[in-house]
Amino acid sequence: MRIISGTNKGRRITAPKKLPVRPTTDMAKEALFNILNNNFNFSNLKVVDLFSGTGNIAYEFASRGAENITVVDSNFECVKFIKKTALELDFNITVIKSDVFKYLEKASVKADIIFADPPYGFEDDTFKRIAEIIFENDLLNTGGQLIIEHSKKTDLTTSLHFKDSRKYGNSVFSFFS
Repeated sequence: MRIISGTNKGRRITAPKKLPVRPTTDMAKEALFNILNNNFNFSNLKVVDLFSGTGNIAYEFASRGAENITVVDSNFECVKFIKKTALELDFNITVIKSDVFKYLEKASVKADIIFADPPYGFEDDTFKRIAEIIFENDLLNTGGQLIIEHSKKTDLTTSLHFKDSRKYGNSVFSFFS
């Protein structure tokens, strides 16, 4: 995986093979950030990255100037890797080891962008529950956006607050606001 743009443009990051992750592809990530670039000023963003895995999305936000980034993952090895990489790249990323659903139930954060990349094997209802908790607990700032990455087999179009989706290969980004 590589950082697409910003201060660390082109930087390759190699995650340990033992991590139980499926990083967002560079093609899909580039397309996503092209969309976000038209709607947000990255330097002022408060970002939360759920099911962060390798930290791939958080590094992209940080490279583009976002300074208030929180990542949440339940896997100890993923959390350790993200902390190490953020330190090496001098990124201000807060790393939280937690079950994402427990974190969301207790979170008092208000973010501009919440990105979630749960395991593709989740049931549709579990994906929808992520959005429900975020909106029930009012975790987005005004004008904020929730983005859930999922497989093309998952359908979130009937979810409350669903606005749009974009497909890139086997991955889909669903946007909520």
